[in-house]
Amino acid sequence: MTTTLAIPRGALFEPVVELLVEADLISRGLVDDSRLLVFEEGGIRLLTVRPSDVPTYVEAGAADLGITGKDVLIEQRDLDFVEVDDLRIGSCRMVLAAIAGDSGPAEHERRLGLMKVASKYPRVAREYFASLGRQVEVVELKGSVEIAPVVGLADAIVDLVATGRTLKENGLEEREEIFTSSARLIANVAFYRTRSSEADRIREALRAARPTSAST
Repeated sequence: MTTTLAIPRGALFEPVVELLVEADLISRGLVDDSRLLVFEEGGIRLLTVRPSDVPTYVEAGAADLGITGKDVLIEQRDLDFVEVDDLRIGSCRMVLAAIAGDSGPAEHERRLGLMKVASKYPRVAREYFASLGRQVEVVELKGSVEIAPVVGLADAIVDLVATGRTLKENGLEEREEIFTSSARLIANVAFYRTRSSEADRIREALRAARPTSAST
């Protein structure tokens, strides 16, 4: 019986494919044709989708399993899925960042009691500031958010960083770390209940192949 796995396009794509190859779940070169969105081999069907769409495919049963970042799972935790394992790849951090050396965000928060923050992760941003008892106005953006403080759309941004290079290239600096993120294996609830042995087989194969350094 074929098992369908949704994997993310973008920054996680290559590390995820490499892990699947190392786990002997797919052969090297299977996904070389980047024009295709669906690949199938040896009982595994891969769907390549946007990272933020992985939980939707899994919840709906269009995919039995999925791999995406913890950041996506936190932002979309209202969806129904089982978080199976931390794959220890794609490590990055969710941070609050602002223009380097600019005291504006702190000054606005002090004087007005409010900071305006741009983010692709509005839930994360709101809940982080709420947990600290701080008021925030969140501007939700779909694309790159680094430009928002530069053009005055927001005082700061909440976004993922890996090396911090993109922040520096846009004149921004990290102010606060919110949480760390890595790629996670998730499962459709019904699949996990009825085909648990298959879910366990894939989890163990990935666990044996994943890097040994832990991430949270």
